[in-house]
Amino acid sequence: MPKPRPKQGFMQASLKNRAAMAGRLVNEVVSFVVFTVLDLLDAVLCLVYKLLDYAFEAEWKPCYCSSSAREMITSSGKILVSEKGGWSKIVCLCSSKIHLEDISDTLYSRPPLLSELSRSTMTELRRFGSTRSHAASVTTFTINSTIVEMLQGKIGGRKSNPTPRWSDCACKRCAGWCSPSASGDLYVHAQYPPDGAAAVEDVLFIHGFISSSAFWTETVFPNLSEVARSKYRFFAVDLLGFGRSPKPADSLYTLQEHVDMIERSVLKRHRVRSLHIVAHSLGSILALALAVKHPDAIKSLTLLAPPYFPVPKGVQGTQYVLRRVAPRRVWPMIALGASVACWYEHISRSVSLLMCKHHRFWEFLFRLLTCNRIRTFLMEGFFCHTHNAAWHTLHNIICGSAGKLEGYLDTVRERMRMCEVTVLHGCDDDLLPVSCSAAVKARVPRANLRLIKGKDHITIVIGRQQAFARELEQIWASANLKASFPRRTLMEAKRPKAEGGSGGD
Repeated sequence: MPKPRPKQGFMQASLKNRAAMAGRLVNEVVSFVVFTVLDLLDAVLCLVYKLLDYAFEAEWKPCYCSSSAREMITSSGKILVSEKGGWSKIVCLCSSKIHLEDISDTLYSRPPLLSELSRSTMTELRRFGSTRSHAASVTTFTINSTIVEMLQGKIGGRKSNPTPRWSDCACKRCAGWCSPSASGDLYVHAQYPPDGAAAVEDVLFIHGFISSSAFWTETVFPNLSEVARSKYRFFAVDLLGFGRSPKPADSLYTLQEHVDMIERSVLKRHRVRSLHIVAHSLGSILALALAVKHPDAIKSLTLLAPPYFPVPKGVQGTQYVLRRVAPRRVWPMIALGASVACWYEHISRSVSLLMCKHHRFWEFLFRLLTCNRIRTFLMEGFFCHTHNAAWHTLHNIICGSAGKLEGYLDTVRERMRMCEVTVLHGCDDDLLPVSCSAAVKARVPRANLRLIKGKDHITIVIGRQQAFARELEQIWASANLKASFPRRTLMEAKRPKAEGGSGGD
């Protein structure tokens, strides 16, 4: 059989490279056109929603797309602003009852594609032909007016009205937290050992973005062994703004708020002293924040597809992560969905209005088309949230934590040496690349990184729940063995040594 000619192989490789380049060019051109149109559409919807909000609620509601910002006086001692590397942002809001951390600037600093392209072009031209000049720097503190209006209501002591907005669903499942008898805590699915047996340990499950506790309770919980059920208490939470948990309209859904609610609803309410944490996607950030806050209480961390993007030096972290998560490209399709959710406040609100407010219709249609062959717990997680919760959580947690994750991982590496760290990632994950988990492994070398072939962002759990439940039980057993090893070593060191040899005359 004649061997292929080297020249022929070179031509085939050249054609593939040209086809790939042509595909990238087409993607760039189509993306530019599509997202320029979406920029215009979002601007139109801004006006439409202002009119609708006023018509339904008799009040002008602020939004983040407005370019007008309000200059704040920082000497009041109520809003503290820090400026690092030329970027100013809110660090915290302090009053008698409130402490809010890091509100991401990506909420209000999302330039249109055409504007960003023009700005980057002008920057490159200036860099090419400019002479260096050192002008006097002026420090200003500017905060988006939307944030100011929301925070002023909190500082002034105005009570939150626990009523869903006109564009949110008001059914019992979505708005049950508004009832007078509601405690105000997160919804927690708690599973105790049967027959009143005392639990030895606790496990906390934290879901990802636009999901709910059903992600765990419908997959992992039924597949846990009888031994595990008899030893552990299992807690799966609906995060603030999602599932059956409260969805306050005036919340900014910061990292601090999410962590405080988990502490209040799980750790304090159920008197948890030590625990294992299992977290998926966005929940991994909350798991790391909890671990850093309670370093001696965490026995193991199991992180599934953590959204960790190491930020290059000299680059603003929040904006870098925004562009990595949502690159404003039409292909792959998941990038298109992420880009619309991250960049367009009013288009994403329209999607929420169409899907979430009318989720009962979509669930009925789904059951009708599938003849009830498929369970709808994923749809429950996808539909049961508000746009306000999803929008703020996306920006303040995923983008806003960009400057914190390295410190969190360093703390896990240095101060939590007895904590078992396991990172799992699907090799076919198109939403978050495998490099995210590899970066966690690089930051915490002792972490056990497992890449699951043929699985993506969701099927890393769903479809392999039995195997995943066995993996979790092995992780918890290994963590317990590691935790008990120093105790055994210490006890053996304190135990008096037996005198050897036989005495005899």
